[in-house]
Amino acid sequence: MKGSAGAVIAASCLHNLRASAAIFEGHATESAGPKTYVCPPCGMPCDQLTFDKPGTCPNCNMTLVPLDGKGVPKVAILVFNGAELIDFAGPWEAFGTAGFLVHTVAEKPEPLTAVFGQKMIPDYTFENAPKADILLVPGGGSVPFSKNDKLIGWLQTKAKEVTYVMSVCTGAFLLGQAGLLSGQKATCTSGMIEDLTSFPNTEPVYGVRYVDNGKIITTGGLSSGIDGAIHLVSKMLGRGEAQRVALGMEYRWDPDSKWAASAMADKYLPPKLKGAEAKIISYEGDTDRWETKFLVSQPRSSVEILALLRERIAAHTASGGMYKPVSHMRGAPVLSGASANDSKIRWKFTDDEGRNWSGLCLVEPAPDDKNKFIATLKIARQS
Repeated sequence: MKGSAGAVIAASCLHNLRASAAIFEGHATESAGPKTYVCPPCGMPCDQLTFDKPGTCPNCNMTLVPLDGKGVPKVAILVFNGAELIDFAGPWEAFGTAGFLVHTVAEKPEPLTAVFGQKMIPDYTFENAPKADILLVPGGGSVPFSKNDKLIGWLQTKAKEVTYVMSVCTGAFLLGQAGLLSGQKATCTSGMIEDLTSFPNTEPVYGVRYVDNGKIITTGGLSSGIDGAIHLVSKMLGRGEAQRVALGMEYRWDPDSKWAASAMADKYLPPKLKGAEAKIISYEGDTDRWETKFLVSQPRSSVEILALLRERIAAHTASGGMYKPVSHMRGAPVLSGASANDSKIRWKFTDDEGRNWSGLCLVEPAPDDKNKFIATLKIARQS
């Protein structure tokens, strides 16, 4: 290992060792006397049982923790109305399986409603939340809360207390508003990564499940939070424990995975056809190709549908075009076809990395309904 790369890796390893040592310093006193162990709260009768040595609960199979909680990593999860359920429930499962103690914190003690109607009562408020080692900030309806001075102030204070801060999905925008992404690389849910550039000195990262800056970890949307949490378990307890946690969750964890929604080629095709009555009947591909099929009810002619699609392809803007972030492309796409006698549109474009792509749009009568049409849009990266 030579040069600056070796120094950076060595410094990172030293940081992780010191961080883990600080979190687990309570373990050093375990030999001073007998300890009592319990399983983390699971809502089952075994919550009342005690054990005289560490291990797993024979009833719920959860990792036993010291009754006094000393030496056990503690996770504070920020919750709010509209929080995305999997953003905090997925990591919560990973941390809980690792034997961490998890609690929720909200601005007020009132019941909250997460996305899809899940009801919850927070454990603590900003005023009485206990100390924690990890702060988890979920996304969902988080962006409006970026204007909440009390919430942002609490994040700034709490971030100084904890060893690690992790965001999921649009939770990254709360970190950004709190000034925690300055000088950091960051990611979030696909389709909004570009917007992270609104924070000073923040570098958006595409095509990854999570970004680890040391103390600050940001993840993509939804299930990416599980990967980020298991990665954090790996940092703190080792790869073997992380693998055990993943298996216990029946989760296929691949720390080297390059799969991420923001890396898929569908970002160059529309998830819906604005200006048409249509539903998706097929949506598949990978990083180098994508094909989407729509069943179109309105307009009622292939000529009108092709005209609409040609307009969308040519626009390539967030306001009604084919593509959301304009910076994904270099210049406008070059189109051909789709005159009154054409049934196809072909186009070419170059993405922001200088790679060349070609696209094809085909409109055909639906085989089972003569009043509807199948619109097929394909793109492929050119070698």
